[in-house]
Amino acid sequence: MGSFSLPHILILAIVAVLLLGGGRFSNLMGDVAKGVKNFKKGMAEEDAEDRAPKPRIEAQSSAEPAFDRDADRVREERR
Repeated sequence: MGSFSLPHILILAIVAVLLLGGGRFSNLMGDVAKGVKNFKKGMAEEDAEDRAPKPRIEAQSSAEPAFDRDADRVREERR
């Protein structure tokens, strides 16, 4: 109980074609097919982006200390 069998699905399909008309129903199915195709294409593009090598981030040079260890004073700027 509660599940559709093949005769139920066929009856529903016939009623849908009669209500919507043959041309409208085929246009609707064509739009669904285009949507699925675009979805698959988008997923393939996303996978290609994931496989592409990512640009390397260059390491920053180490910062110089702000204070001289011996005198605890601020160093003068380099020119």
